[in-house]
Amino acid sequence: MGTALVYHEDMTAPRLLWDDPECEIECPERLTAALDRLRQCGLEQRCLRLSAREASEAELGLVHSLEYVALVRGTQVLGKQELQALSGQYDAVYFHPSTFHCARLAAGAALQLVDAVLLGAARNGLALVRPPGHHSQRAAANGFCVFNNVAIAAEHAKQKHGLHRILIVDWDVHHGQGIQYVFEDDPSVLYFSWHRYEHGHFWPFLRESNADAVGMGNADYMAAFLHLLLPLAFEFDPELVLVSAGFDSAVGDPEGQMQATPECFGHLTQLLQVLAGGRVCAVLEGGYHLESLAQSVCMTVQALLGDPAPPLPGPLRPCQSALESIQSVRAAQAPHWASLQQQDVAPALSPSARSLEGRPLPVQPGGPACEAAAAVLSSLLDQRCLHPTPPVRTAVALTAPDATLVLPPDVLRQEKSAPREEAEAWARPHASLAQDEALTALAKLLYLLDGILDGQVSSGIAAIPASATVAILDVAIRRGLSRGAQRLFCVALGQLDRPLDLPHDGRTLWLSIGGKEAAVPSMFHVSTPLPGMSGGFLSCILGLVLPLAYGFQPDLVLVALGPAHGLQGPHAALLAAVLRGPAGGRILALVEEESTPELARVLARVLHGEAPPSLGPFSGAAPEDVRALRDLRRQLEPQWKMLQGAGEAG
Repeated sequence: MGTALVYHEDMTAPRLLWDDPECEIECPERLTAALDRLRQCGLEQRCLRLSAREASEAELGLVHSLEYVALVRGTQVLGKQELQALSGQYDAVYFHPSTFHCARLAAGAALQLVDAVLLGAARNGLALVRPPGHHSQRAAANGFCVFNNVAIAAEHAKQKHGLHRILIVDWDVHHGQGIQYVFEDDPSVLYFSWHRYEHGHFWPFLRESNADAVGMGNADYMAAFLHLLLPLAFEFDPELVLVSAGFDSAVGDPEGQMQATPECFGHLTQLLQVLAGGRVCAVLEGGYHLESLAQSVCMTVQALLGDPAPPLPGPLRPCQSALESIQSVRAAQAPHWASLQQQDVAPALSPSARSLEGRPLPVQPGGPACEAAAAVLSSLLDQRCLHPTPPVRTAVALTAPDATLVLPPDVLRQEKSAPREEAEAWARPHASLAQDEALTALAKLLYLLDGILDGQVSSGIAAIPASATVAILDVAIRRGLSRGAQRLFCVALGQLDRPLDLPHDGRTLWLSIGGKEAAVPSMFHVSTPLPGMSGGFLSCILGLVLPLAYGFQPDLVLVALGPAHGLQGPHAALLAAVLRGPAGGRILALVEEESTPELARVLARVLHGEAPPSLGPFSGAAPEDVRALRDLRRQLEPQWKMLQGAGEAG
């Protein structure tokens, strides 16, 4: 199974036939720019290409009234003046003689994508469509939207495929009130939107838009995901994730005036793929800066294809207004969700108390903010040219061949090793590395690590003898730092102690999961017990591991599964899957030989871009795990700002 790309060239037909500054940004070039960039990057060729079909009027009727469908059908024969008069009856809408056909194609593309994913023809995908849909309502067009593509797809998934839990994530900068109206009383659909609100002064100027978080830049979007969306999503346990993928929240967009870079959407998409067995269907909504839109679409498709998302430009520090918005939502939702009840939840802040710090300046064409956005986008393109995707996505280094280990076909079984004399030099300070078996494992690890640092391999798994785990991890850290890694994040599970002579110079962040008690010996050395229940493990990952990782922004992540690490395959897979993000996919997992076959298989699959296995039904965290995590966060928040969204906004 691959990634589906659903499109039809007819959707470029509608265009504005009269002067209307509000509507002129919704133009055919939005699709052609995105598709051209997908082709230039070689991404379209890697996708399963599907030509969109028209949704039937019965399918449109899953959400819209028959009278409204008939009204839109009638626009096919109207003249320019009649179209303009009808358009004026709605808010920010224009009709064209081809609107009915293209809006049916847009809805049909979403339906086709959902069918392909749920029937197993594709793993995930993107529907590249216009007109967008998330503002349209049962009997009204609104905000460039004619038919509600994502809402229709969700109803279709429920009625045709029998789904009972669907998550809709709307990252468009505008509130998708049309989707909210359809599903606000439907417990089978969890709708999550974050958008500009500004106390009702930002379009669509609705009081009901004040129910979700507002994002400003990369750190704010990541904080909303880690501390709000993902805890709810894991508890909800969706069978399908639909994304209203609006890119007017990206840097440079004249509508959104936000600061999220295109890479951010790759990270958000990558995180969503740990849900619902990876069944993620994204449908284009807004996005009106053509270059920003095109790059953001490419980042989303790359993530769907399993490519690691490029590192986020930093530093990552959520702004105060975003933290307050997240806290207000959590306070409102905590009575309904066990996952939020386990966190620090302060009372909701009144709108008058909210800070305006961090509000972006309007983007005027040709103005300084617009020029700055263009410079950011150009810089991002330059960075991707300097740091292309490695030719090998995942490699596995075993000390001996294992016929029982079944790997994905594109995963490389590494046979080569570093020169023996080089391995011996690194092994000399460690008595446990004197034996041939340990030296062989070290030589293979050094070769694999060099491949990651040289950009030839994205991620890897190395099998190591249990007796040499501590020593080999020590060598891996020092080798990584000596070969140019500026920041190395080490997640050590089980009975593994931080090397005593490793300097506290800020280049290495050591997180021990499995210690006897929660402790913070330094801001770069953190220890926490391994939570005993799945809910506690999730809270640890979302509320501690990922905020630390994204705040640290490492060049390389080491995950060491040491003696008595206590992780089952699904838990280890989830940890590895989410840690692909912070270092741009550069992650090396060290696994003891005794547990290699099954654990190496599941780790190889997730590092290669597949979804991790389900953790099973949601279970709450044990009280002692909740207290330990809360105490750690309070000690660490002054240094690690990405932790702040997990507690009271300061």
